[in-house]
Amino acid sequence: MRLRHKPWAKEKLMEYPQFVVQTPEKYKGKWGELFNNDHPIHIEVGTGKGQFIVGMAKANPEINYIGIEMQDSVIVSALDKLIDEELTNIKLLNIDGSNLSDLFAKGDIERVYLNFSDPWPKKKHAKRRLTYKSFLKLYEGLLIDGGEIHFKTDNQGLFEYSLQSFSEYGLLLKYISLDLHNSEFEDNIMTEYEEKFSAKGQRIYRCEVKYQNEANN
Repeated sequence: MRLRHKPWAKEKLMEYPQFVVQTPEKYKGKWGELFNNDHPIHIEVGTGKGQFIVGMAKANPEINYIGIEMQDSVIVSALDKLIDEELTNIKLLNIDGSNLSDLFAKGDIERVYLNFSDPWPKKKHAKRRLTYKSFLKLYEGLLIDGGEIHFKTDNQGLFEYSLQSFSEYGLLLKYISLDLHNSEFEDNIMTEYEEKFSAKGQRIYRCEVKYQNEANN
């Protein structure tokens, strides 16, 4: 999908520091101070236009959410949603998700959401997939002991690859659905991509995995 460049997006993101954290590195190890509570923190890596993360924040006020998206022309749409809502349990970061270790300390995060990530289908690009082992190690360095990854995609090849990657890393597979919208899973909140793909009759794949103390690195 071609991204429409919005040259004004970066400036708008800076105009709303109450929603878009401008200096996230200063909160490493103390994100509770920003949210002014000690609620669990869940992050979405690649939050896109924000439909999922805003929906989750509305449905779960007892959890703090952080949406992470590197493309300012995309995340500005998530900002628009926050401007329209009165939510205090969500923040946005306009950063590259590969730099998370600079922003979060071990135990800062309870759960990572990966929704409709770029599949990088060529084998030579496997290291760029957000479920590659180096990313799994990155998330482990941020999560509480026993933290989880929740993953959704429409791409069967990426899903199969990810299940293997999770298993080889030593993660516990808690939940797997090969057809989410025809399953008994409740309270699913869809992303923009999910709505588009499911409307065309495409399957949505979903899994939940959990880190164990004996996970391999």
